[in-house]
Amino acid sequence: MEELLHGDLRWLEGPTAPVSVAAPVIGGITSEEEEEQVEALNRWMVEHGLPHGMVSFDFSDAETGEQRAVFDLAWPNGIQEELSQPVALLLNEPGEMIAIASQAGYRCFQSVADLKRYIESDILVMEDAA
Repeated sequence: MEELLHGDLRWLEGPTAPVSVAAPVIGGITSEEEEEQVEALNRWMVEHGLPHGMVSFDFSDAETGEQRAVFDLAWPNGIQEELSQPVALLLNEPGEMIAIASQAGYRCFQSVADLKRYIESDILVMEDAA
């Protein structure tokens, strides 16, 4: 380096800036089967008059803005916007992913069947009563 700087060593002196190492982003749709399940669920939601979820939702840390994970399907403002908690469908994801989503306040589901049961018992029932 000294040779490239032609003897001007001031550029090499002093503390070095820390290099941030981005943590690997986990999650996301990893198979055609998962993609088909997500698409079918979104169609089912629309058929029931509910909003479709955000496919491959990039979840970022609220404080740093750093991307932390990719949720297969998510409703970050709740299925009933601002009335229900955020929901995430996490198919075949590791426990670390579920922990990230749960800590961020998401209600997590690991199967389409479980999510549909929740929607039928907690969301559609409330809409029918209204």
